[in-house]
Amino acid sequence: MTRPDVLLVSLGGTAGLREADEALASSLERAGASVVVAAAERPREWRTYAAIELAWALAARSAARAAIDEHRPRAVVYSSTTAALLAPRPGAIRFDAPAAGNRPGRHGVWQRPVERRRMRDAPLLVPWSEGGLAEAPRPHADAVVVPVPVEPSGLVGERDVAAITYGANPVKKGLDRVLAAWEAARHEGEELIVAGLDEEGWRRANTAGPRGAASRGAGSGGASARGQSSGAGPSGGSSAPEGVRFAGMLSRSDYRALLRRARVFVCAPRREDYGIAQLEALADGCQLVTAPSPGPYAALPLARELDARLVGGIAEGIRTALDDPRDDYAARAGELLAPWRREVVDAVVREQLLPRLVSRA
Repeated sequence: MTRPDVLLVSLGGTAGLREADEALASSLERAGASVVVAAAERPREWRTYAAIELAWALAARSAARAAIDEHRPRAVVYSSTTAALLAPRPGAIRFDAPAAGNRPGRHGVWQRPVERRRMRDAPLLVPWSEGGLAEAPRPHADAVVVPVPVEPSGLVGERDVAAITYGANPVKKGLDRVLAAWEAARHEGEELIVAGLDEEGWRRANTAGPRGAASRGAGSGGASARGQSSGAGPSGGSSAPEGVRFAGMLSRSDYRALLRRARVFVCAPRREDYGIAQLEALADGCQLVTAPSPGPYAALPLARELDARLVGGIAEGIRTALDDPRDDYAARAGELLAPWRREVVDAVVREQLLPRLVSRA
């Protein structure tokens, strides 16, 4: 059997991570590489980040070891820092944000020191963004920044949905903040659609109260609006807010179709490791209403440049976006998203990433 050029060890804890891994594998193949993907088996849920990431790291090690023994790849890429923590063989590390940034205190008690050694000794780092690389512990290996490609999903029709957000990992993504702002800003007849979470899941989260989000899917990795509806929401009543519709889990095509109908994408994350959902919303012509947050939030500088009025106060931003939108917002967003175009990312993979992977094999 011919040895593949690259083995991609995929953690795939959320739909967003899986799609990012598929995009990287496809880009490597378009660059002429042969690629094998080894997917870690999802472990059972644990109560803390430290425990769930140990379980995911063990699952990734098992998947990597089996694939290395079978395929003898020339190079290995571990998708997420968690996948690399217990790696059986050195390889490049692909990540949106490191544990050094998104696992403070007890949440990263064992991950951070191990990550520091892995990032120092890795043949290459492959962060999603410059912001993610800036959070990496130093000294670290050489790096090639490879964004997750973002493209418009289709022709835009009538914008008949006032606003959309998503409820996957509601504590981290600030769903409680979004709902409170919507209640304050909404006019009669306007509706906010919450993708990625159904009403029953929201009620369970409300009843449970904040208990962390260890079931998020481990390590670095963005959750898309098609992703896991895990984690907990704020405590409070169980009645659905007025003017809010919980759409539940959606297919990729159904979710992007909703983006093409929505006027506003609203979010208020407590921390943002990348923000692929926000970039997709901009690509499909939504105005982005958001708040500053810690983390390598790739869409935040774009939102500020497009319309600074929509960044900061969420309720005020919602009303501004709905009542006084800028006519050229979508066109300018398309221009600013040029670095995330598939052909641009493919060029980075072809000209920078693949040569470095193979030369270090």
